[in-house]
This record gives sequence, structure tokens and C-alpha cells, in this order.
Amino acid sequence: MNDKQTSVTIRDAAIEDAPEILSIYNHYVRNTAVSFEIETPSLQEFEERMRDVMKDYPYLVAVRDGRIEGYCYAHLFVGREAYSHSCETTIYIRRDARRSGLGRMLYEELEARLKPLGIINLYACIADPEKEDEYLTSDSTDFHLHMGYKTVGTFRNCGRKFGRWYTMIWMEKLIGEHGEI
Repeated sequence: MNDKQTSVTIRDAAIEDAPEILSIYNHYVRNTAVSFEIETPSLQEFEERMRDVMKDYPYLVAVRDGRIEGYCYAHLFVGREAYSHSCETTIYIRRDARRSGLGRMLYEELEARLKPLGIINLYACIADPEKEDEYLTSDSTDFHLHMGYKTVGTFRNCGRKFGRWYTMIWMEKLIGEHGEI
């Protein structure tokens, strides 16, 4: 581990963290096609989203030197009971903290928290560039591949942002066995 990783704490997010978490997300909404949201949600709306997730799933932050450097969470994958062993994962890292191991640390802790909940299938919905540009690179896809996810679906030109069409992919990672339940 390098010095950046040894001073990082992964902990449960609290509603009081919402302004700092939202500031991380705001960068991705306003400056990238990583998120297909066009407008950053209000703090109140973002807090409601957090509360909704935290009722049933882990919502984690990575803190270094008192500052939230990244966050991740799991949430409902399709609102049907038969999908109860599956969830969607989401991760965002502060722009200046990327490539420091935080993503791996967050996702490893998230997986450790999901297994006891009976989650087996993890899904990630990712904006994936057919050609990289100033708004979207393959970093997220590459990160998920590195974490053991595989591409299982492609929706070409399904999102329009910054006057351009972007493709979205679904990636999947299995973290348990599909035996009798």
C-alpha cells in the first residue's frame, strides 16, 4: 500500500456528508458524460436519494485527511422481488483523487457488505465511449473490467449530452454462487 491508501478510512456515509458527496457528483454531471443527468440535483433531492438507498443497501465514503475523496453505494436493481439477489453499484471518485486505489478500496468494502445481504449479482450501468472525447473516456469501463466485471449489454447512442450521442453498457460481476436458496 502507498501512503495515500494507508491514511484512508472507508465508512458508512451519513446524511451530513451529502454536501461534500454532492460536490463530487456535481463535477461529473456538469463536466462529463459519465452521468447522464443534465442538471445537478438539489441538496434536498440528493439527501432523499441517499436516504432511499441507505434504507436497504450500503452507502460508503472514502475519507482521507478529513475530506471525502469518493463514494459508492448499491441500490435496487429492477423493482421486482425475483431480483432481490441482484443490485446495481455506483461509484464516484473526486477528480483529483482518481487512480489512487480508492475505487478498489470502496468496491471491495461494498462487496463485503453485500454478501451477507444475500446479494450475488452486481450490475453497473456505465457510459462507454465508442470514441473517447473531452467528456468521456474509457476509465470507468476499464476500472470495472479491472474489478472483475464483464460487459453483458450495450445500448448504442441511447444518451444525449453536450450535443453528442453516447453509448451505455451494462457490466456484471458475480460475487456468490447460484445454488438453492
